[in-house]
Amino acid sequence: MSGRLYVVGLGPADERWLTLEAQQALAEAQDVIGYEPYVARVPLREGQTRLASDNRVEIDRAREALARTQSGRVVAVVSGGDPGVFAMAAAVFEAVEAGAPEWRSLDIRVIPGVSAMQAAAARLGAPLGHDFCAISLSDNLKPWDVIEKRLEHAARGDFVMALYNPASRARPTRIADAFALLRRFLPGETFVGLAKSVGREKEAFILTQLDRVDPAQVDMATLVIIGARGTKRIARDDARDWVYTSRKAG
Repeated sequence: MSGRLYVVGLGPADERWLTLEAQQALAEAQDVIGYEPYVARVPLREGQTRLASDNRVEIDRAREALARTQSGRVVAVVSGGDPGVFAMAAAVFEAVEAGAPEWRSLDIRVIPGVSAMQAAAARLGAPLGHDFCAISLSDNLKPWDVIEKRLEHAARGDFVMALYNPASRARPTRIADAFALLRRFLPGETFVGLAKSVGREKEAFILTQLDRVDPAQVDMATLVIIGARGTKRIARDDARDWVYTSRKAG
């Protein structure tokens, strides 16, 4: 069998968000490669090799996957959410561009998945119902001043924002820095939603606003949604408010 590389999105957590195409790719794969918690989510299959590694070795993972594919293996590189959103697809193509010329001829297929922002938005209603953007607050691969500029321009442009990688042990204060910056350009009553561990047992949502949000409630498992002028809440007495962004906004 000729080699093939699948770059697979597993969805946020719940196996119900694993697409049929992703299931088929994982069933076909001889090798599964990825960040350890994601590899652990892949259903076990007899004879399948698993290579789990740390979160900061994306390029090394990609090179290993490409080398195995070149040798004739069927490989699945797995990511949480969608592999093209702050995940492994970009790392794979970065490795292809800088790697052996033969890698450019490999059969590489990106299998989309439900992203964290899609899952969080669906739970809340439709906060991404009008123009929005996704910004990672991780400054591991880009300077913080670049992130600040993107936050400022998104706020000035009245985009709903989905903020990925908002906090970690190595970056505990960046989300507070982001909130402080956004308060310079957005009204205090701007909607803020904290979607925590979406699809998992400890799933929780905190609906608040920019002048009240507590950065201490944000961790790496949190997807932060910052509303726009057209973002609205529909109050309900017996359940969490619905949130949507009007299609007439602007």
